[in-house]
Amino acid sequence: MDGTERLLTIGAMARRTGLTAKALRHYDRIGLLRPAEVDRGTGYRYYRPEQVAGARLVRALRAVDLPLEEVRECLAAADAGDGGRVPQVLATHRRRLQARLDRLRGAVHRTDHLIEEGTESLMGEDGAGATAPGDERQLAVDLFNGVWRLLEREDRSVEDDDRMVHMAHASRHHWGQVGTAVNLSRGEWQCSRVYAVLGRAEPALYHARRGLEICRAHAIGDWDLAFAYEALARATAVAGDRDRAREWTEQALAAAEEIAAPEDRELVLADLEGIPGQPRFW
Repeated sequence: MDGTERLLTIGAMARRTGLTAKALRHYDRIGLLRPAEVDRGTGYRYYRPEQVAGARLVRALRAVDLPLEEVRECLAAADAGDGGRVPQVLATHRRRLQARLDRLRGAVHRTDHLIEEGTESLMGEDGAGATAPGDERQLAVDLFNGVWRLLEREDRSVEDDDRMVHMAHASRHHWGQVGTAVNLSRGEWQCSRVYAVLGRAEPALYHARRGLEICRAHAIGDWDLAFAYEALARATAVAGDRDRAREWTEQALAAAEEIAAPEDRELVLADLEGIPGQPRFW
């Protein structure tokens, strides 16, 4: 083939970009990364050296689970010299990932409440809940779960943000009347997360500190302790103190090593990765 000496084979392209040959063939089939030439006789694919940068961009974007259509958009923008488009797409994707993580963490907390309440809270006469509507513990649970549903929304209004704050505090109040020390710590954690999401550093720090104080006072460990450190790392990052946020993150990582259940440990690590301005430590 004329000119192939100036082109890269698919193996050389794979080595230079970190993509596998299988991935390169797939991206060719879907029209994302077309080779410069394909030998009609052998079917071998050849790439221009200047295609390496685009392929590396594709690898980086797919590594963070960016959908293919958005990868295609970023690649086209990069080819057109629109350097500002890729960060915009990634910022939107980050919000989507954070909402997904909040949904997962909310489901874990709701599961914990169901475990604590026992079978009676799930089954009543004709399938109705056994807990009376005015029961304070049920109010704490319902408010706590309602905050999670608001956190999961990507299109919250100012009114939704206000409701989220009030509901988090109301849940924490009711836990203060009927809950255990673990419930109190988790209530403080949720208040801190709400304020961190809203970019309000001072109350986020206050409630994060209270959550950690409760864990220490009652010898609460495992994932509650790790998340208490995570809350402080996140709140400190929101306050703009990256060095201190890194210190709290390291303490959260140390606490995470003591978590018994691997899936709970992974949840803490995933949450830590979402802290603004913090590098990966693991």
